Amino acid sequence: MVNVIRAGSQRQKLTKAKKCRNAHSPTLETVLMVEQTLKELGTCTITELYRSLPRTVIYPTLRLIIEYFYAKGFIASDSKGKIVWVYNPGLVRRYSKKPGLLVR
Repeated sequence: MVNVIRAGSQRQKLTKAKKCRNAHSPTLETVLMVEQTLKELGTCTITELYRSLPRTVIYPTLRLIIEYFYAKGFIASDSKGKIVWVYNPGLVRRYSKKPGLLVR
């Protein structure tokens, strides 16, 4: 009987953790707003970006968006913690047409 209670409470903990992790899922509008602001600012820290956003965004949501941008290769950072938008779709299209080059 004790094992059943533990298993049930463990399941509840996992469910709560999943809800917390998904509680700050950004909308497309928020992602596009962060992207546009980052492009306008140029080089900045995450804190500067957070303060420059036109609308309030929950900080964990902003961190999630930044992690997404890193994973997709849209932004880069230096040793001082400054981030900058580096993705250039026109350049990618131009190089993807050259024979012998692969774009990942």
